[in-house]
Amino acid sequence: MQPDIVQAQATVKPDGQMRYALGAGASYSSGNTSAASVNLNGEAVQASEDSKLTLGGKALWSRSEGQTTAENVSLSGAYNQDFTPDWFGFGSADFLRDEFANIQARGSLHGGVGRHLIKRDDLTWDATLGIGYSQDRYFDPVVVNDELRVRYGRAELVLGEESSHKFTETTSFRQKVSYYPALNSGGGSRATLDAGLAVAMTARLSLTAGLNYRYDSDPGVGLKKGDTLFVTGISVKLD
Repeated sequence: MQPDIVQAQATVKPDGQMRYALGAGASYSSGNTSAASVNLNGEAVQASEDSKLTLGGKALWSRSEGQTTAENVSLSGAYNQDFTPDWFGFGSADFLRDEFANIQARGSLHGGVGRHLIKRDDLTWDATLGIGYSQDRYFDPVVVNDELRVRYGRAELVLGEESSHKFTETTSFRQKVSYYPALNSGGGSRATLDAGLAVAMTARLSLTAGLNYRYDSDPGVGLKKGDTLFVTGISVKLD
């Protein structure tokens, strides 16, 4: 299991060395439309023949016609350890801050087991099952699970699958789907979809594109259940 996918994709080699990738994208327009946006993202990976540590993060800020329209930060980390060639255990931690979703801070810890369904140099595909805990703190009090709250915690399952594809020497793609049903009655559920494409221009520089979707069955009154983010940019590998 790896963190929510960021656009920058670090090189993964099973030699115990930490490798990094940093990415950025920006846009600016003026005249009839006044808008600007900046996104920053990064990934660090340390892998061996039977384990992998992955750290990731991303930040997005955008402004249109004098008003801030997006402002969020997410950080994540995951560690996998193989028990056998097919089975592994995992632990993960995530943090999210998203003002426009009314989330001042969301912290999550999960752990469980997974199975390598496919494990090749050009394709990996894993399935995971685990349990954990998430707690939200809100900017403004909101009705969640039939109560007005400033924070909300719940135990939850995590069901997931993820894959990594190397189509050519220069083109790679990752995707991950996770589902988090709450264990308490009426606690609702969350789901995430992350996908990232990287096309190498040189040994270090890549063009990147990423799609992130977040679903919350009970986000609070007046808030939408789904948030979609698509960003493009350039990343550099620091091997």
